[in-house]
This record gives sequence, structure tokens and C-alpha cells, in this order.
Amino acid sequence: MSPELLAKLLNLSSQAGEIIMDFRKKSPDYLIKDDNTPLTQADKASHEFLLNELTKLTPNTPILSEESSHIPFSIRESWEEYWLIDPLDGTRDFIDGSPDFCISIALIKNHYPDFGLIYSPFDKVHYYRLNQGPSIKLVNKQTQKILTSKPKRWEKIVVGRYSINNKNLKEHLKLKTNFETFKLGSALKFCLIAEGVYHYYPKFGRCSEWDTAAGICILEGSGGRVVDLENKALKFNLTDDIISPSFIATA
Repeated sequence: MSPELLAKLLNLSSQAGEIIMDFRKKSPDYLIKDDNTPLTQADKASHEFLLNELTKLTPNTPILSEESSHIPFSIRESWEEYWLIDPLDGTRDFIDGSPDFCISIALIKNHYPDFGLIYSPFDKVHYYRLNQGPSIKLVNKQTQKILTSKPKRWEKIVVGRYSINNKNLKEHLKLKTNFETFKLGSALKFCLIAEGVYHYYPKFGRCSEWDTAAGICILEGSGGRVVDLENKALKFNLTDDIISPSFIATA
């Protein structure tokens, strides 16, 4: 990916973020989709904007968005390269008034993220990783490389705000010692491990591929790792259901 394309993607995500923030000023109406997740007008507006603009930028690259997940596997299985996006990750947080929502954009090549970008519209902060290089945090036009950190006195474990009562998660945490738990929404958890704020993110239960791809790319570029419960790297676009397995993200 060229620096010119990166600059355009940063601009697109910022524009999509402004669209989302405009909806945040209103009381968000939403409906519940078949998978029991909420959908707001902000989700749809961000999706339509990113879909249209990405198509203009890279007309030969297919796009799979959370809001276009109906594309059948019989079509997707031939894709060697495609955009995988979540136009509004953390919709429940967005509805509840939390700032912990983001936009996730990943470029998948040969079933693995080759590029990842996560943007926090509330804080106006970009995280990204380009061409297998280091992971970068962009704030107020200033860039800095980010790195994971080791626990000093205790491990800081971050979990999803709405999955804290998951039975398997509770059992997993019983095996840990000397830690403190924090709750945070969306793929921003990957980013905050990547920049050394947290150290460990266990995920059990339902999680879609667009929730993980960009975050995995960014975390690996800062020294971290994401594996499934069999200690294997996650792969993408290999099944019909587009669901990521349970995984462990570590610094």
C-alpha cells in the first residue's frame, strides 16, 4: 500500500467519524438485527460512505462490511485480497453514550490482515500499521510509534463491557493471578494494549471477523500477539459464518 493511499484512508475514516459524531448529538434510534446486535442510522451512514469512497479508491478490490455481511461465501471464497470494515464498532457503547466506539478498516491478503486502521471519532485518534511496519498512533497530525509494555506490579486485563459475565471468561480469569480488570468497548482494546496501557485481552463468545482484523494487525506491529485457544493465528474468510474463534490478545 502506498503512502498516498494511506493518507486518503486516514481522511476517509475521519470523515466517516464526523458522520457518526453528528448522529451522536441525537437520541440514537436502533433496531435489533438477526444476530441480536443493534443497528443505528450511524452504522448505516458510515457504511454507505466508506463503501462508496473505498470503491472509488480501489475499484478492483472487493469490500466486506458488517452491514454487507450477506455476501455469500460462494462469492467471497475466491477473494485473495479484500477490504474488511466495521463502519461503527461498539454500537452498544455508541447507543449508551460511551466514547468507546471506533471505525475499523483492514486489508486482508491470503486470509490474514496486511493493513489495519482503527479510528476513534470521539478522541480523533488514528491507529494504523502499514506494509508490515511498526504500528503508529496519529494525534493532531503528530505520529508516534507505539509499543506494548510488560506488567510492572500486576497485569492489566481488559475485557468487553458487555461480556464481563460470560461464563467461559469468568472461568478463564480464575486461572490468572495478580491482575486488575478493566472494561472497554470495541476494537480499541487492541490499540490500548498496543500502546502499553493494558496487557491482556481474552475474548470468549461471539466475535465477528471485522471486529478483530485491524486490531490484530496493529497489535502485532507493536510487539503483541493474538492467537486462538489452540495457540494458532486467526485466519479470515475461510468459512461461511464470518465468525472469529475465541482468542487471547497479549502484549
